[in-house]
Amino acid sequence: MRTWWVGGAVALMLWAQGAMAGTVLVVGDSISAAFGLDTRVGWVALLEKRLADEGFDHRVVNASISGDTSAGGLARLPALLAQHRPQWVILELGGNDGLRGQPPAQLQQNLASMVDQSRAVGAEVVLLGMQLPPNYGARYTGAFAQVFSTLAEEKKLPLVPFFLDGVGGVDGMMQADGLHPALGAQPRLLDNVWPTLKPLL
Repeated sequence: MRTWWVGGAVALMLWAQGAMAGTVLVVGDSISAAFGLDTRVGWVALLEKRLADEGFDHRVVNASISGDTSAGGLARLPALLAQHRPQWVILELGGNDGLRGQPPAQLQQNLASMVDQSRAVGAEVVLLGMQLPPNYGARYTGAFAQVFSTLAEEKKLPLVPFFLDGVGGVDGMMQADGLHPALGAQPRLLDNVWPTLKPLL
């Protein structure tokens, strides 16, 4: 009986440590999937390293897929939540919606549904805002950018206003295609997210 209790206590302790550590789930597109780079040098991998360096024992799950849209993320989310049971969800989606000229209202609706589903399982959500190049026209780019600030206000979400701040359109920070951050931009992407994420951990 005593052996059983000791074993049970150890199992309980390990379970509690795992529960306290928690999981950070990143649901994004090619930017978080480190398109064109080794994923081990992408900003999400750097996040995992920074958490460890600062004494956090959290697990980071990168569920980002190149080319994904908010609709794709919404379709994938229920299974991801059930599998990983995250305490924090970082949403980095919308860029591909914008590049394809999809309605901003639909983007907002999809992201709102993802927020609601994440919160329903007890996860906190961080929203990473995106902007489009000016060649998409002032009216569309303005409506697109407004999606993130409006959603953050309505849902009381922690928001990174522009995830690519200091990266998008900056010489040497983008790959040759002009769409994807280069290797040297990955630490900056993490630095853009960290001040918003850290207080929640």
